[in-house]
Amino acid sequence: MNKSTLALAVAVGVLAQQAGAAGFIEDSKATLGLRNFYINTDNRNGTNEPSRNEEWGQGFDLRFISGYTQGTVGFGIDAIGLLGVRLDSGGGTNGNVNANGTPGSAYGGTVFPSESNGQAVDNFSSLGLTAKAKISQTELKLGTLQPKLPVIVTNDGRLLPQTWQGGQITSGEIKDLTLIGGQIEHAKGRNSSNNEQLSIGGAAARTVNSNKFIYAGGDYKITKDLTAQYYYGNLEDFYKQHFLGLVHNWAIGPGVLKSDFRYFNSSDDGANGDTPAYFSSGSYAGFANGRGKVDNNLYSGLFLYTVAGHTFGGGYQVSNGSSDFPWLNQGDGSSNYTITDMQIQKFGRAGERTWQARYSYDFAKVGVPGLTAGMVYLRGDNVDTYSGRVQTSNGASEWERDLTVAYVIPEGPLKNVGFMWKNASWRTDIAGQRDQDENRLIVSYSIPLL
Repeated sequence: MNKSTLALAVAVGVLAQQAGAAGFIEDSKATLGLRNFYINTDNRNGTNEPSRNEEWGQGFDLRFISGYTQGTVGFGIDAIGLLGVRLDSGGGTNGNVNANGTPGSAYGGTVFPSESNGQAVDNFSSLGLTAKAKISQTELKLGTLQPKLPVIVTNDGRLLPQTWQGGQITSGEIKDLTLIGGQIEHAKGRNSSNNEQLSIGGAAARTVNSNKFIYAGGDYKITKDLTAQYYYGNLEDFYKQHFLGLVHNWAIGPGVLKSDFRYFNSSDDGANGDTPAYFSSGSYAGFANGRGKVDNNLYSGLFLYTVAGHTFGGGYQVSNGSSDFPWLNQGDGSSNYTITDMQIQKFGRAGERTWQARYSYDFAKVGVPGLTAGMVYLRGDNVDTYSGRVQTSNGASEWERDLTVAYVIPEGPLKNVGFMWKNASWRTDIAGQRDQDENRLIVSYSIPLL
């Protein structure tokens, strides 16, 4: 039994003795989230498998969030139950079956885990429990977590969300300052029922791993419109990462300009510095497959001006160093805290320079509440890649265009039922990559139970 599991068992035992205390039940909430999710991806050129991915499923996300028992130290428990049911993945289109019918090498398909023959499973599920304790404005959680911080981001871009196992403490004892620290030991991917150890892109998948990611940092509200951030993350034997952020909102004329500046400094840790199996993907001349130790500085700025329902935006990002930008990535779908984390690509390759333009509109301003639409276009260049020890791309480029249309029914018997269409196209001349077009259709609804 690992440390977090033992601590969770002890905390649940203490809680069981006080479950009837006032506050624990009265402040509890339970909801059932329903998500119907369809995705298809068309890999348009080249011969690398697969050429087409297509899956459709129904997801159930049951959550219970308790209140706290009374006393100087209050105790509580949260629970999350996840179930994904396959509606269609016929013809081996789940993204893990080759054209000749043989199973692919991926752990799972686009949405569902895979059987030994590469086909999608009929359903998959998991249960997560979180024990928690609170004193004053400080809260400790042990068990299943879903942090969304600059150095660790929970992915929720498929049928079911990603979860993590570990412990986290959050403190708001000092006015305008929020402090957070924690340790993560395992991840459960969005297309998996299994807890896995942690890794990064480029490392030998499911061969070399770590079960220790520590993080700490805080947000300080300098003024009501200006927030400064610092966070640190360390994945043992892979990388260390420092983050600095500054977010400012400035009223200009009838609208508001939001400025978002981010800086990441990432370097090697432990085995990543000298053991090839632990190396990161990147642009290393003279190293096998262009992989090497983590070495990356990423700078970015994003500006958004919102006025009368319109939001106009633009941004620029520079990824300096010999390695790609590193983040917690087991190869089964993950997110990071960059302004270029898009529907298909991340735009954080070694040396890459990326600019972007954005526009969105809230149709409530013209009498259609609940309807929104948006577009993002990004273009990155200066990408070098290697195969073996031979350079295969020299100053290559990529671009992506994402469209989103969403509607949430504002009233009536179907109030809060949401519909979303997400369409993306990605084109590149990076060696060994295939252009992609992708569509996602999502219907979602949340039912309060308590």
